[in-house]
Amino acid sequence: MAISFVSTDKAPAAIGPYSQAAKVGPFLFASGQIPLRADGTLVEGDVVEQTHQVFSNIQAVLAEAGGSLTNVVKATVFIKDMNDFGQLNEVYGQYFGDHKPARSTVEVARLPRDVKVEIEIVAYIG
Repeated sequence: MAISFVSTDKAPAAIGPYSQAAKVGPFLFASGQIPLRADGTLVEGDVVEQTHQVFSNIQAVLAEAGGSLTNVVKATVFIKDMNDFGQLNEVYGQYFGDHKPARSTVEVARLPRDVKVEIEIVAYIG
């Protein structure tokens, strides 16, 4: 089975030796997205503002692969402070609505660029 790599200029370029996403058969494995704009500048602000940018990036990568948030089957959320979970969860719910992919949420000591949130997804794009 062939692997193809997904890249779009509508999301920030990888800041290391990895791709925005890899597609294997009908599955898309997206790298964690942090709140960087497509031009690489950081979205300052609270977890709400940062989470909105993360979802903008996720949507751009999904669109480039021919999918959308409705194709997401699993999300992993890395959060710097679990006290922000309620706010993050509210924004997360705005994007997924009734579509409820499996999810893990983990509090971490530190994230790249000292952001408050990073989200990675797996999607089925048949």
